[in-house]
Amino acid sequence: IILSLTETYLHFEGLSNLHKKGPFEMEYQMKRLPSERLATQKILSVIGDCLDNFGPGCVSVQKILNARCPLVKFSHQPTGFQCDLSVSNSIAIRSSELLYIYGCLDSRVRALVFSVRCWARVHGLTNSVPGTWITNFSLTMMVMFFLQKRSPPIIPTLDQLKELADEKDKHIIGGYDCSFVSDLSKIKPTENTETLDVLLGDFFEYFGNFDFRKNSINLRKGKEVNKPESTPLYIWNPFEQDLNISKNVNQPQLEKFVAMARESAWILQKEDKTQQLTNKEPWGLAALLVPFGKSSPSKMRNRMKGLGSETIRSLLDSLRLTNANSLQKTVGK
Repeated sequence: IILSLTETYLHFEGLSNLHKKGPFEMEYQMKRLPSERLATQKILSVIGDCLDNFGPGCVSVQKILNARCPLVKFSHQPTGFQCDLSVSNSIAIRSSELLYIYGCLDSRVRALVFSVRCWARVHGLTNSVPGTWITNFSLTMMVMFFLQKRSPPIIPTLDQLKELADEKDKHIIGGYDCSFVSDLSKIKPTENTETLDVLLGDFFEYFGNFDFRKNSINLRKGKEVNKPESTPLYIWNPFEQDLNISKNVNQPQLEKFVAMARESAWILQKEDKTQQLTNKEPWGLAALLVPFGKSSPSKMRNRMKGLGSETIRSLLDSLRLTNANSLQKTVGK
């Protein structure tokens, strides 16, 4: 749906287990299991084995059966798609449809998500194996929230999309309101004209200085709200509002993300593109896709002071002013 990711689910409700052909009838039965969750895990385990052994072009098959919503992840090599397969998970499909709507509203949305996710992968902030690190879905939600916070906003909040929904857009799934407008023509285009490089730098600055101890991220409201529980990172599920999609993230991983965000913001603010082009050094996003550990120790010490320091900001401003004055004097001579 966004960035070559597909969310697929198997829907078994309403299917008959009785098959008729001519005078014959065949009834399919399953073993009785203690719970629906266990049945889901067994079904996905079998499907995962089938994909791994017989699925044409299906590689890197992972069975993640102990997650809150069990799933099978795999890549489809011919198309490059990364797929998540779950059972009767309609809300996940609505989440993918919501991301598709946001991606269609403005070309900068997908570009910024792609840039941030590439950056996170290079610096070891995300991982294909489940663990305590930030997931790509959480990162994508953070980008969406950031774009809602721009002035003027680049994308609307989920509540605003819900207000524009008509009768055919109404979806109540498991008691959760998953309604939002599907007709893009009803959504007013943004008046924001910020360039992608400005948005990338401001994304890192924003989350490098975000108060994660106190605030949570809520796409439905498009604003920070007090955390309902004391987890390091709290991102509200856009539809299941009683769930935190980033509950797996621990404090060290969050601190690593903040440190890398500050480092990246510092690099983008201080860089002299003319000088870097002369020296054939990477700049912009390319400079961020080089592991920071390869920088010299002195540069690392300076950068890790963080962009939040007013001293550094004042120094950068004074350097720009000095360079501009020197250039004027040279031209005057």
